[in-house]
Order: sequence, then structure tokens, then C-alpha cells
Amino acid sequence: MSRIVVTGGAGRLGRSLVAGLAAAGHELISLDRTRSEALELPGVEQIAVDLTDRDAASRAVADARAEALVHLAAIAVPFSAPEEVILRTNATLALNVLSAGVEAGIPKLVTASSPTVLGYGAPTGWLPDRFPLDEDTPARPWNAYALSKHLAEQTIAMLARQTGDAVRFAAFRPCYVLAPEEWAGAPTQQGHTVRERLDDPALSAPALFNYVDARDVATFVDTLLDALGEIPNAEVFFVGADDALAREPLAELLPRFVPGSDDLAAGLTGSAPAFSNDKARRVLGWRPAHTWRGELGESASRTEPETELEPATAAHLDTSRKDVLA
Repeated sequence: MSRIVVTGGAGRLGRSLVAGLAAAGHELISLDRTRSEALELPGVEQIAVDLTDRDAASRAVADARAEALVHLAAIAVPFSAPEEVILRTNATLALNVLSAGVEAGIPKLVTASSPTVLGYGAPTGWLPDRFPLDEDTPARPWNAYALSKHLAEQTIAMLARQTGDAVRFAAFRPCYVLAPEEWAGAPTQQGHTVRERLDDPALSAPALFNYVDARDVATFVDTLLDALGEIPNAEVFFVGADDALAREPLAELLPRFVPGSDDLAAGLTGSAPAFSNDKARRVLGWRPAHTWRGELGESASRTEPETELEPATAAHLDTSRKDVLA
């Protein structure tokens, strides 16, 4: 059991992450601007704090006396505030919190990033060099949110160069997070249900049909924290499901929504996703436990049989101005 600080614990992903880590036996401290009734759980302490205030962040992190810190706090939706506000706020939060963790002597520091750093959905067009996308795909952020997440990744790299292996860092890029209540019919952050996103591919296309169950994010973070001392420092991981949030193969869907991707997407047959989770499997031994078909009780596509998947996966945030996720 570890004592873990989670910033942004009262947020959408934060609530699921804190609850999952608490259920795994850890002691949690949530640092956020507000408290959440959902986190009134055994083993969870909530502290309201403005983490954009460097002194307040330093005090709160030091007072937590934690063995690990997971940084989620951010403006989580692209274009939900002026671009300069998103960039300034998220970059400040990352620097304040992660620096405070170093100063407090916390040996394990993890930050949440986003698949949007890759730049899909750019108004001027976007094509990768290959599918599935992975951690070697070049980052090409085109909006302030994506840039702020890229800066968070660069912040842990910077701090690792200052501290060496005395502090262990990592970043993870969670895909489109779906909470248990959303499988049961509650609306996702965009206001659509999961079934509506499956029925109308245009709703999931801005995120390249990626998703991940919130419970799988919790098991990933638990696994990552346990392995931090044994893996290379300041690594970045994609975290997502083993399949795409689509009833049709992405080899057919992506060319409809990503112009020029016909040949690149040709290998994404069956239910294979656009993002690979192979690195998390290979380096950490983690794999997701949940799929949309399993949660919704649906069989494989009528037009394409379920296939044995390569280790592949996901992303987390839609990039269009009208369809974005925290």
C-alpha cells in the first residue's frame, strides 16, 4: 500500500482514478479546487487548494507526505477557454505540481498527457506516417490544449535531467475515458451516449474512434507506479482499449473522415484500434480488461468478424471544437 497524491482528483478522470486506487488498497489524497461527494470513501482525503498558486501547491504537496504523485489537474477540454488561458493554466499547473513533488522528496511523479499531442484533427489536414499510432509517432500539437500536454511531457523530461534517477517520472496519454455509469446509458462528456457514438461514426471520428474504460486507467496507473523504479525514466505511454469504438473496421471508417488515409489505414482490419497500447503491455505487463462489446453485451460486427488483436490501442480527447473530452 502506498500514500498517493492525485491532483484534479475531483475531476472526471480523477474521481475514477482515486476510487480505483483506493479500492486497490492505497491511501489517497485528492488535491483540487473543490471536493467531490463521489470521493467520500474510506482511505481518501480531500483538500481544496488552488494549485496555480505556487506557494499553495508546494505546501499542499509537502503536507501530503506522499510516496507517489499523479498529476491530472488541468483545463481538460480544448477551446473551453481562450487559448492563452488554457496554455498558461495547464503549463503553470504542471510546473508547480511536479516541481513541488521534487521539492517534497516524492520519489515517483506521474503526469497525465493526451493523445491530442499528435495533432490529429488539424484544420490544415493531418496524416501520420503509419497506423497504428504509437509513442514514436511525432508530436504535432495544433491547439493550446494539445501544446500544454506536450509541455507537461517535456516538464518531466526537464526535471529528470535535473534529478537523475533519484526521482522517477512518467507520462501517460489516456484515451477517451468512459466511466461505468456511461456504459449504463449516462451521457458522455459530449452529451452523447456510448450507443449513439457507435450508431453515428461521425461522433467518434474526431478522436479516431479511441476509448478506454476508467477502471482500466486506474489499473494502468497502479501498475505504472509499481514499476517506475525498474523501467527507463520519464517514459511516455498510450493507455487505451484493445479495440476501436466502432462497429465497422477502421480500414473502412478512417478514409471517410481522414482524407488521404486509405492506404495507411488498410491494415486496421477487424476491430483493431488506431492507437497501439503495445508499449504498456511490453514494458509494464499491463493490458486493459474492458471492451465496449463486453460492457454493452453486443457481439462482433455483422460485417466484420472479431479478430485476434495485435497489442494495439487508443487516444483520449476529441480534437474538434464541438466534440471534445476531458
